Amino acid sequence: RTQAEMAHTCRGTINLSTAHIDTEDSCNIVLSNGGRTYHLKANSEVERQRWVTALELAKAKAIRMRNNQSDDSGDEEPASQSDKSELHGTLKTLSSKLEDLSTCNDLIAKHGAALQRSLSELENLKLPAESGEKIKAVNERATLFRITSNAMINACRDFLDLAETHSRKWQRALQYEREQRIRLEETIEQLAKQHNSLERACRGAPGLSSGSTGITSTAKGSVQSAKGEASDEDEETEYFDAMEDAPAFITVTADPKHHRRSGSNLSGASEGHPEDWNLEDSVFESSNQSSYNESTCKDLLPKKRRRTRIPDKPNYSLNLWSIMKNCIGKELSKIPMPVNFNEPLSMLQRLTEDLEYHELLDKAVKCESSTEQMCFVAAFSVSSYSTTVHRTAKPFNPLLGETYELDRLEEFGFRSLCEQVSHHPPAAAHHVYSKRGWTLWQEITIASKFRGKYLSIMPLGAIHLEFHSSGNHYVWRKVTSTVHNIIVGKLWIDQSGEIEIVNHKSKDKCQLKFTPYSYFSRDVPRKVTGVVSDADGKAHYVMSGTWDEKMECSKIVQSSHGSTSMEGKQKTVYQTLSPKVLWKKYPLPENAENMYFFSDLALTLNEPEERVAPTDSRLRPDQRLMESGRWDEANVEKQRLEEKQRAVRRRREAEAVEALEEGKDYEGYIPLWFERKVDAVTGELICVYKGGYWEAKDKQDWSTCPDIF
Repeated sequence: RTQAEMAHTCRGTINLSTAHIDTEDSCNIVLSNGGRTYHLKANSEVERQRWVTALELAKAKAIRMRNNQSDDSGDEEPASQSDKSELHGTLKTLSSKLEDLSTCNDLIAKHGAALQRSLSELENLKLPAESGEKIKAVNERATLFRITSNAMINACRDFLDLAETHSRKWQRALQYEREQRIRLEETIEQLAKQHNSLERACRGAPGLSSGSTGITSTAKGSVQSAKGEASDEDEETEYFDAMEDAPAFITVTADPKHHRRSGSNLSGASEGHPEDWNLEDSVFESSNQSSYNESTCKDLLPKKRRRTRIPDKPNYSLNLWSIMKNCIGKELSKIPMPVNFNEPLSMLQRLTEDLEYHELLDKAVKCESSTEQMCFVAAFSVSSYSTTVHRTAKPFNPLLGETYELDRLEEFGFRSLCEQVSHHPPAAAHHVYSKRGWTLWQEITIASKFRGKYLSIMPLGAIHLEFHSSGNHYVWRKVTSTVHNIIVGKLWIDQSGEIEIVNHKSKDKCQLKFTPYSYFSRDVPRKVTGVVSDADGKAHYVMSGTWDEKMECSKIVQSSHGSTSMEGKQKTVYQTLSPKVLWKKYPLPENAENMYFFSDLALTLNEPEERVAPTDSRLRPDQRLMESGRWDEANVEKQRLEEKQRAVRRRREAEAVEALEEGKDYEGYIPLWFERKVDAVTGELICVYKGGYWEAKDKQDWSTCPDIF
């Protein structure tokens, strides 16, 4: 068809390189590519065969073009003299081959003419009529052969002429495209550097630093509490009003020796006794004492000896941008990625890593006050991000039905089970039981988007925590994680957003804010702040710290409304006692930078164990090969597992279509150890543990487990 006809009659396009060509009957052709299918009908069986042949040839050509493009996707240098000489050498080779073909053509013509003369002489002989007919047919075929060879030689000559005519044009076009690509890459890199320079310049601007200075000096200052007047607050607190997106409260440290109030006229004041902070339940004191030597205490516990290192990460270079540039705006879980961007842990194991500081929950069990207990729960929710500060690699996407168990019942009093309950969207269910008095469960769906310069990872779903003795039921959700410098520079990760932890029994709340990193702020990087309040909204504790180092808790002894900011918002001033450290991060093991920055717990998560389910992540072959440093083999194995999973999905889709045609219900994939129920607290549909896994492990009866590896 002509271009004009195509513009009016084309119904769409299909990528032949990945298309499947099939024939339904003598005249129909089916072209399918993923979700798009075309049904073509020919006038006859002969015409259908001609179309099938033409489509197969076009498909082969499209595959060759795609492979050539992928081969040329690496970095290229501008055309040099060697490129030109290579092009001229190719033309000379073509010319030489054409001369050989011409020689062969002359020989074919010479011998063909002799053959025809011999056949003509045979025709003149007196032979039976049948022999004459055969000789005549042979003569015609010889003539046709000579005509065909002449046509072939002429076509080759025309091709060489065309190649010589357009060689310079091709060379100029290739040179232009290479220059454009290099110029574009340089522009992107320059823009990224200019962006960073502008941020640093803005950070150093004098007009932006006063707010941060105010925060530091106020936090270290003290309130003149003798008069008890709000107007008597330190004047530096006014600098908070100049801060954009400033915190909703101000914290100042009181001196317990001079903290005496009689008849305070602060509006909305909530009073407490400083003596209580030193004499009350020893949970806070024990937390403060043990935070700094927690790793030493852990070693004193009788436990199974576990590994303390894994093979060093190989130094394989790979161009991240060459892969990610075609993925902008796509869902990360649907992008096929080599293991070079992974770490040798699955998402189920990363989810289990949230339990690294489980002792915070063990201490929370001992709290008599629900607001005190909330402080430990808040510290636990922050501690789960401490392992991510250097972990920019991507965990393996679990296969549907994959599980992971962590049985530490004898050592630490808890056992954990995860199962991948959905593939698209990817969702994992998690259940943890502790004999020390708490149960945690969650179903997390990971949504992610690549935006060119950064990658956003958004965990969706609620985390539930219940204490057995008190019945306190806490619910919260995770914040957004962002991986920066995808194009240029060193990868780094940040956490931002807010967490609201709610105790659905006592109605206590804790609002935690994860401040995103910015060049504009001189505040502490990775800062987390929050307030614990009761059902009446009365604030009891201030939480402060960083998500990669530690969290502190300060008891509020006085709260008041401060001055109004320029935005019309009124600040709350909290007068607190000295902070207590609730949680402090364990130091990383020696040589962690060569072991994917794994913590002590992470190093043990993929350690081989006996008696686990055949679907356990420890038995995943591609992950095990990667951990051993055999990345090429791991990539091959990863492709095999993914193709196996796609085949299962296609079979399941076919079963769904068949059931629909027969008017039957199709349930789809049913999780093995979890079941979907409506949560009584949140009203959401969530996968909860239905039991049976640990009993199956005791009996070593894994007959219900699917074959996914």
